[in-house]
Amino acid sequence: MGRLAGKGAIVIGAANRDNMGQVIARRFAAEGATVVVAGRKRDELDRLADEIGGHAALCDITSRADIFALAAFAKDKLGHVDIALNATGWGLLKPFLETTEEEFDQMSALQFKGPFMFYQAVIGVMDRGGSIIQISSATATIMLNDHAAYMGAKAGTDHIIRVVAHEFGQRGIRANSISPGLTATPMTAGHMAIPGLTEAFLPEYPLGRIGTSDDIAAAAVWLASDECFMTGENLQVNGGLTLRRNPTREEVAASIARAAGA
Repeated sequence: MGRLAGKGAIVIGAANRDNMGQVIARRFAAEGATVVVAGRKRDELDRLADEIGGHAALCDITSRADIFALAAFAKDKLGHVDIALNATGWGLLKPFLETTEEEFDQMSALQFKGPFMFYQAVIGVMDRGGSIIQISSATATIMLNDHAAYMGAKAGTDHIIRVVAHEFGQRGIRANSISPGLTATPMTAGHMAIPGLTEAFLPEYPLGRIGTSDDIAAAAVWLASDECFMTGENLQVNGGLTLRRNPTREEVAASIARAAGA
């Protein structure tokens, strides 16, 4: 019997082929959960739901109506919602002084307001307690050049997770976040293919490698399971990156130049 047998789960941010949300949804299903996968691409969601024996729902996390409809859909399909994981988002690469108000609002809606509303919605359908899991980022704790709006929103979301844990623990609801570092995913593949870029980051990882979505999924399964007696915490699943630091803009540029033979 799997560690999540009999549990109903929502994974939002699972609409891109083999992204972190999809890997986590597959792992939840392999551990016995029935999963509602959500996002903005119907064909990809339907394909994944068929693969794992779950359900698919279109949902834009920046839409309050969509989020509450997702929670109601999941409750109807699953009977009970025990796990809710948010893996949506992407990082805006933009120098601090060049970030526009529109870009700031976009990051805030996607990385802070949307998750806030997601927690509100799923708490309303967690009738028998449960686990809320937010995919955060090591950059909510340590610095990375040119990601200010993203980093600030992630740090705020981590603190809202603590608020949820504090206010709803008596209902048996746990809330935690997971902070990856640089992780090999389809979204990061283009950047990681740049000669010299990954080499700039590797020295800052005590375990000597970049993370994978499987690393994050393993942590998510534990946080979702009844084995976990943790709430209000940020789990650093990044190979020890947060013991050190991200490389500076200049160090990354120098590593890329060396790889190019410059």
